[in-house]
Amino acid sequence: MAAARNHKKEYAARKEYLKAYRKRTQSKNTSRKRASRSLKCGKGQEVDHKDNNPNNNNRSNLRCISRKKNRQKGARKTNAKR
Repeated sequence: MAAARNHKKEYAARKEYLKAYRKRTQSKNTSRKRASRSLKCGKGQEVDHKDNNPNNNNRSNLRCISRKKNRQKGARKTNAKR
């Protein structure tokens, strides 16, 4: 018979992991939110940073594109490294 799971311990470990992850990504998320407020994209669209730098929120660097296109752009960038 399998050993019983300790759900409280698993939950605590997950909670610590998420806390550290949020702290690491806070500056990127803040920059993205600031950009989306300034550009006001429509429903189903996201802010795209043309130079892939989320901290560069110059108006000339931002554009609204569909969520699908924005995700594809990131996938191409990731796959190119392989």
